[in-house]
Amino acid sequence: RDLSLELEKARKVAIFALKTKSRSSKDVKDIRLKSAIANQILKKYSSNKKLKRISSVKLTVPSQAIKFKNSKVRIPCLKMEMDFEKEIEKINQIELDKEFAYISCSVKEEEKIKCDGWLGIDRNTTGHCAVIADNKNNKVMFLGKDAQHIHKKYSKIRKKLQKSKKLKKLKTIKRRESNIQKDINHKISKKIVDYAKNNKCGIKLEKLKGIRQTTKQTKSFKYSMNSWAYYQLEQFIEYKSKLAGIPVVYVDPSYTSQACHKCLQLGNRNGKVFKCPHCGYTSHADVNASWNISYSEKLWVEPKPEHRPKSGSSKKEVYNPRLIREGVRIKGNTDIPQGAMAMQMQPTLEPLWL
Repeated sequence: RDLSLELEKARKVAIFALKTKSRSSKDVKDIRLKSAIANQILKKYSSNKKLKRISSVKLTVPSQAIKFKNSKVRIPCLKMEMDFEKEIEKINQIELDKEFAYISCSVKEEEKIKCDGWLGIDRNTTGHCAVIADNKNNKVMFLGKDAQHIHKKYSKIRKKLQKSKKLKKLKTIKRRESNIQKDINHKISKKIVDYAKNNKCGIKLEKLKGIRQTTKQTKSFKYSMNSWAYYQLEQFIEYKSKLAGIPVVYVDPSYTSQACHKCLQLGNRNGKVFKCPHCGYTSHADVNASWNISYSEKLWVEPKPEHRPKSGSSKKEVYNPRLIREGVRIKGNTDIPQGAMAMQMQPTLEPLWL
């Protein structure tokens, strides 16, 4: 069906919402767009503070205005019907433009498979996006080789456009790079989950929460770190794993890059080369890290917030996020410096828990 007339009405409603910040469909009754769709557009654009101009708007149809039965989707308010042969629980929303229908739906999760091995995934800003170690079949895989080259290529293009102040082209280039990066992450996550399913392996990832704030950064490393979509890759792996019934667990990232996976002692890392002075093991640094992740049994536990005692209390518990992660809680008198207590009770630097 030709939706050009309805799309033009939707654009008028969006412009009205952006100017007036109105959320009532009564205010746009004269435009004659169905209220179920108009309400969604008003809600979206009235709360947008950054947008200044509207070029095109999609028709947003909520779940209440959608009927799904016998692999057919019906939208009564638009007098539309389409085939949708997918095993789903519910359709949450549909967005329509001139060519496509974007269907958001809830899907049943598969039962978790019984895995007898683990894939340790080390994500990187340089080299390959992901290095995977399979501790069941003793294999290593490298994925996402082109990502760094693409990033450097578009970085140079953006610098030229910024100097010449071609802002429209700059936005287009940013969007294009983002789409390419998203496509790479989709392909990497699909390969990982398919391999895990075929080999009955679970997936282990490092919990990289706050990595941008905690790592020591040079100017070049800071740039690559802040443009790295590691969380997007994590999300893709997680949702694809849920659909396939693959268990995903998060491990503590401490020492995964510094410890030798053979003897569990701290080694020396220089760029992409890892050397252990204790057992003589030498390997690719990312490979060593991925093995550490695959064998790690130290699961990530979210640190508790700092606890402050009630006024008038003579004693208090000292909460140190690092010690809480290790399962240690220190009790002491307020007369004793907290820092001194924490330093005395800190665990050894040797990662014997790997």
